[in-house]
Amino acid sequence: MIKATKTLNKMKTFKTATMALTMILGVTTVTSAQTVVDIAVGSDNHTTLVAAVKAAELVETLSGKGPFTVFAPTNTAFDKLPEGTVATLLEPANKGTLSSILTYHVVAGTIDAAAVGKAIKDGKGKAVLTTVQGGKLTAMLKDGKVVLMDEKGGYSTVVATDLKGTNGIVHVIDTVVMPK
Repeated sequence: MIKATKTLNKMKTFKTATMALTMILGVTTVTSAQTVVDIAVGSDNHTTLVAAVKAAELVETLSGKGPFTVFAPTNTAFDKLPEGTVATLLEPANKGTLSSILTYHVVAGTIDAAAVGKAIKDGKGKAVLTTVQGGKLTAMLKDGKVVLMDEKGGYSTVVATDLKGTNGIVHVIDTVVMPK
């Protein structure tokens, strides 16, 4: 009886965690047959990111072989930008700037949450990540959570990790990080 109760509790915990992750990400399915772009496309909370990736013509690149580690800002993260910023960035004339910002959210290779944590520990509290754009992101712990500091001194908290795709991994962040 005790064993059955423990098993039932584990199943309830797993179901609750799965439902919470789905609510946070708006992801209905995440399977290993998806690219990092497919993961974002499948998320109701990443429609702005998907629109930006399309406007910057990065879909094909980010659907390629990789591997990539993508720090994916939510719609709410984009909403934190000054009013009109997203609309301006989506204009064809600003494709270069938009591409630079988006590739600043991508690191070559697959870096899962455990590797980020180890790098922070090995770096005595900080890990510097070089982005595909060529800039640097600094990962560190703040209040027990991994945060990224961008080159302008802004911070973003990692709110979900290790969404694995066929060509990399996605970590969800709550603020858009900006290059110099």
